[in-house]
Amino acid sequence: VQLQASGGGTVQTGGSLRLSCVSSRSFSLMGWYRQAPGKQRELVASITITSSTNYADSVKGRFTISRHNAKNTVYLQMNSLEPEDTAVYYCGCGNVVATLWGQGTQVTVSS
Repeated sequence: VQLQASGGGTVQTGGSLRLSCVSSRSFSLMGWYRQAPGKQRELVASITITSSTNYADSVKGRFTISRHNAKNTVYLQMNSLEPEDTAVYYCGCGNVVATLWGQGTQVTVSS
């Protein structure tokens, strides 16, 4: 089973990026996590197969998670990006909690 993430990059404060992650199989739970230097990995947003979503307080109103079940793909639309959003973003999937991880994609927000 593989997860392939894409879409990271460098933007200025206030900019937008869209992350995508394709899985080789279906999972009930798909999500995005991030890890900044010197910090623990944290949940950014997750979405169930029935489209129930969960967001970190720090990204509510700015980020939107969605998924395309037929394509086993999860997306993260990130708007109004802030320097504090700079991190390596990981796609994580599982049945109840994330147990399979994709390679990280770097998101850098410059001030």
